[in-house]
Amino acid sequence: MDVVAFDPAFEAPPATILVVEDDPQLGRLLRETLEIEGYAVKVAPSGEEGLSYALREVPQLLLLDIMLPGIDGFEVVEQLRRNAKTAHIPVVMLTARQDTADIVRAFDSEVDDYLTKPFKTDELIVRIRTQLRHVRESLLSPLTGLPSGLRVERAIEHQLQLAATWSILYLDIDNFKAYNDVYGFLRGNDLIRLLAHVVSEVVRDEGNINDFTGHIGGDDFVVITTPDRVERICRALIQRWKNESRAYYTAEDAQRGTLLAVDRQGQRQAYPLCGISIGVVTNQHRPIISMEEVSRIAAEVKAKAKSTSGSHYYIDQRTSDG
Repeated sequence: MDVVAFDPAFEAPPATILVVEDDPQLGRLLRETLEIEGYAVKVAPSGEEGLSYALREVPQLLLLDIMLPGIDGFEVVEQLRRNAKTAHIPVVMLTARQDTADIVRAFDSEVDDYLTKPFKTDELIVRIRTQLRHVRESLLSPLTGLPSGLRVERAIEHQLQLAATWSILYLDIDNFKAYNDVYGFLRGNDLIRLLAHVVSEVVRDEGNINDFTGHIGGDDFVVITTPDRVERICRALIQRWKNESRAYYTAEDAQRGTLLAVDRQGQRQAYPLCGISIGVVTNQHRPIISMEEVSRIAAEVKAKAKSTSGSHYYIDQRTSDG
């Protein structure tokens, strides 16, 4: 079998650190220092700009001053923690204020670390590395870097508590086992990373700024959005997957349009190339109040999506009487 050429763009990029600091000189110093350490750095001069960037781009860590023009650092943290999309981001407060009351309030607000100015550069770098390692090991998928496990459950539970209309997309890769059997699990992991990249990009381009993307595990992903965005997200996901996944096959398989794999009975079978199936759960037409309901309906709509050959999505539109 020919070697498959994979796109190196999906190698892990450098961690992005958002510095929210209104002192231009200190902002430049922090940017230069952190870039030398290999981080990608964005500097925002106000709390409002910092929040806007965090919601749009979801950096890996925030360095945050308390005293800022407009909303202060405490308000920034409060809004980050209220939003499922940004609740996991570690926040290090970097401030000249040394009052015990400020330190207590910071940690009560779920700040992850607190460092006073003037600071030692070596200590700051170590604290940043520690926070990044902690969130990577406990809250994010090691394969895709997306929120996973308990963080996904909390995002869904948070949505259920809101008096709002929502839609939750559950998606996975069709014929993924056959792909793994033919190409091996390392290539399968590359295919999962591709889907994570595609989902993240599409939700950023077609979704709302607060939309949540998570990696349930394996080849399963979840997106929390609003009903008005569902159709465009689903269509864009399917189109981009069709375009970008072709590079993950040998030229022979891509031209033939099938995978030749051995089934459980030991027989050689032809399987379609990997598509994606998307099942959509929504409270637009009936109330849904528990995780158990979400899970049950998700299984049903995913099965509906998979009943059609090729990439497909299915939106549950049943009412309480249906």
